[in-house]
Amino acid sequence: MWLSLAAGAVLAAGATNQTPMPRFLALGDSYTIGEGVAPSENWPHQLVAAMRARGVAIAEPDILARTGWTTDELAAAMAAHAFHPPYALVTLLIGVNNQYRGRDLENYRAEFRGLLHRAIALAGADPRRVLVVSIPDWGVTRFGAESGRDRARIAREIDAFNAAATEISAAQHARCVDVTAIARDRGGAADMLAADGLHPSAAMYTRWTAAIASAAREAVRGD
Repeated sequence: MWLSLAAGAVLAAGATNQTPMPRFLALGDSYTIGEGVAPSENWPHQLVAAMRARGVAIAEPDILARTGWTTDELAAAMAAHAFHPPYALVTLLIGVNNQYRGRDLENYRAEFRGLLHRAIALAGADPRRVLVVSIPDWGVTRFGAESGRDRARIAREIDAFNAAATEISAAQHARCVDVTAIARDRGGAADMLAADGLHPSAAMYTRWTAAIASAAREAVRGD
């Protein structure tokens, strides 16, 4: 009995002293929470599954995102949120609602820069652990086709916002992943859309995950 109790005490002590699993923070809007799909089907959860399948230990995502958020709304939510840094991986995907609401590019630049600085701080001041994901083009969706909006203009504005985010991210040495081209490829197909005809389906998020996974693994490893 003594040996059994002692062994149990050692096991308990070992469990207490285990290294915490690397944490993952995902910041954004409807594209990050996965509006219209099950939580397990959004791309942050799919990314965790993909990384674990490749032998990369990472915790379930801490997601701070809401449908409709603009850059300033995300910033306000971050100011009120209790974070637990440092995070081994921080992703940032924000800006589509700035474009949708007609906000100007310079405003986006300023607010995105502030969000990126905060994301880097949450990643232990290591920009290599921050991954900026590009804004998809909602104009290619069924909702976009039925909206009456100029889809060519939507595409130009999305491209301008993404170019600004890429430039700012490069200056801060954060990583960038382009999912916009993926979203434009079959982005209006029924199987690539959630029921609302606007947001991506789980199948589209799987395609995003494949593009994001390599950079995310490098970020977690600190490469």
